[in-house]
Amino acid sequence: MKHSELVDADCAIAQALGVVGDWWTLLVVRDIAGGTVRFDDLQRALAVSRKTLTERLKALVANGIVEKVDYSARPPRFEYRLTDKGHGLLPVLIALQDWGTRHVSGDGSLSATTAPSSAEARRVRGLVGRRVPELRVAADDGELLDPVGRSWTVLYAFPGAFVPVGNPLPPDWGDIPGAAGCTLESTTYRDRYDEFRALGATVHGLSTQRTDELGAFAEHVDLPFPLLSDDELTLTAALRLPTFRASGVDRLKRLTMIVDPDRTIRAVQFPITDPVRTVDVALTQVTQLGAAG
Repeated sequence: MKHSELVDADCAIAQALGVVGDWWTLLVVRDIAGGTVRFDDLQRALAVSRKTLTERLKALVANGIVEKVDYSARPPRFEYRLTDKGHGLLPVLIALQDWGTRHVSGDGSLSATTAPSSAEARRVRGLVGRRVPELRVAADDGELLDPVGRSWTVLYAFPGAFVPVGNPLPPDWGDIPGAAGCTLESTTYRDRYDEFRALGATVHGLSTQRTDELGAFAEHVDLPFPLLSDDELTLTAALRLPTFRASGVDRLKRLTMIVDPDRTIRAVQFPITDPVRTVDVALTQVTQLGAAG
């Protein structure tokens, strides 16, 4: 079957592959989602020829996945932004990342953590120096918030937080390495929250859970800071945060980022094996980095 015929096939998978089933196309979408939105920057990041990148961008625009946005009239210059249709591909990217981590570079086992020497750990620790994109995610009360504050921010990602009634633990949750400990981690941040505030730092928790689930948990344990829901995977895809899939939900692996007032990630903890000690480490990092300017 010719590629042109594939688009007209009755199978929706075949139709989708006819639009985005190309190595470079999905990588272009990946990098635009991560905030690389100008042609020259995309070319450098992908190490791709100008001809190939031009062709892929032209096709993405024609298919309504990416739109061109003017940022200079003289000379004319454009940025490339994902449309709503393009944002619909983010779960696909996360699924591919998760599958590659688990079945290509891993041994196929389900895990909410990783080995410190793994490729996934190196990739996540490589976030240091990256800028957190400007976007909004829903807080546990439904308000749209920037995941990064105007001062130093401790942004800790966790797999899932649950309450005994109405939102119980998923089946076999305790059997997934690294999944347990979310309540202890959040309540430790709660108990030491005033110490972070004294340093001028904000604390945000981040999960892919629904806002109602996060709201129920935040109320149950009386958290003084917001939990953010990235259930649409916008920030997860932008930073390529590590995930695993359990009970039909793409969930974040436990990690912590220290972000400065200019939105730059200055420190990362991953993997995390001790949900209590990670709070001590975060407090020390904020103290040291804040003092260093």
